[in-house]
Amino acid sequence: MTLFPRRLATLASLPALLLAASAASAAGLRVTLSHDLDSARPSETVTIPWKEVNAALPGALIQRIAVKDASGKAVPFQVTNVAPQAKDPQNVGAAYGDLIFQHSFKTGEKSATYTVEKTEAVAPVFPQQTSARYIQERLDDFAWENDKLAHRTYGPALMAPAPAGSGKEVLQTSGLDLWFKRVPYPIVDRWYNKGHDHYHKDEGEGMDFYNVGKSRGAGGTGVWDGKTLHVSANYAGWKVLANGPIRSIFELRYASWDAAGTPVTEVKRFTVDAGHQLDRIDSTFEFQGPATLTVAVGLNKTPTDKGENGVVDVKRDKSTGTLLQWIEQRSKGAFGTVVILPGAQDFTDDALNNLVLAQVKSGEPLRYYAGGAWSGAGEIKTAAQWQAYVADFAKRAAHPVKVGLQTQP
Repeated sequence: MTLFPRRLATLASLPALLLAASAASAAGLRVTLSHDLDSARPSETVTIPWKEVNAALPGALIQRIAVKDASGKAVPFQVTNVAPQAKDPQNVGAAYGDLIFQHSFKTGEKSATYTVEKTEAVAPVFPQQTSARYIQERLDDFAWENDKLAHRTYGPALMAPAPAGSGKEVLQTSGLDLWFKRVPYPIVDRWYNKGHDHYHKDEGEGMDFYNVGKSRGAGGTGVWDGKTLHVSANYAGWKVLANGPIRSIFELRYASWDAAGTPVTEVKRFTVDAGHQLDRIDSTFEFQGPATLTVAVGLNKTPTDKGENGVVDVKRDKSTGTLLQWIEQRSKGAFGTVVILPGAQDFTDDALNNLVLAQVKSGEPLRYYAGGAWSGAGEIKTAAQWQAYVADFAKRAAHPVKVGLQTQP
């Protein structure tokens, strides 16, 4: 953290819904956002350590605060408990993690200000734009979504042997799936309630047509030995750390697997923000022996649904670590997938995947971004639009928003 009039944190933000809230006192925390790009930056997610809020507004509680923009209008916010500062036996608001809200910079807008205030009124419940949950009802799937698209991956029950005559599906894969949405509201629960395979038909909200199989899907990982990709089995454990309305954070744990003679474990932490086509993923590999391993992040070479005969165009940009696909399907529209791996060393392929490579040390997280977009959603309809979106996303990731905090009397 650097200083800016008080303290700076590197962050990110989205345009918020307008709500009213009255301040209990004149005291507040002034928040100044700044960045150095000329382009628009929709849905930048701002995170402020709660200890800073508590220092400026002693006793502030999440039920009785408001975050207001420069015009005095209240915006949606979220308070996490991912990394609490302390226990709070006296109920003075000392035990939360981060305060989160979003701001959308217009083209050429370089700064914005907000205030955080105590209120007499109870803060409203804001619309849920992100969520993540374990799907007990479907063979240990784990699913997550925001207002743009949804994802899932697969747990232990799916790879367990099928009892004789059960007809149970069996699949061992740590690939990541995409579900493409037409609508901004949550669909994961609605689609699972339809029954498995029913969501392969578009009934107005979108559909699951992405193919994962034993590939890396859209952003799965493995260890590359120069010739072979060594991959984990289905996730072995999960933990939800924050669950919207603006940001969801969760972890998936993968049991030890053999990577060319080196036992490796992995924990993936996903950060899912409203308004974004890509999620941030921090993968931490642990191993003994080698000083480093080469990790690959992949995209399935054949991601289209059965019978779609999709044409896959692949682009690679080493300067940004971008591995991008655009796929034209026969009848279900076009879609794009991408991995952005800052600091990538090289690209390669195996039989199933396009891969981007990087070196990792044991216990040190590897940060990358992964996601997709579908023409059926009506926002990104062409390869050129997808390439422009991804290039802008990579630029924003390399030039994060800064946040300055100052107590107001």
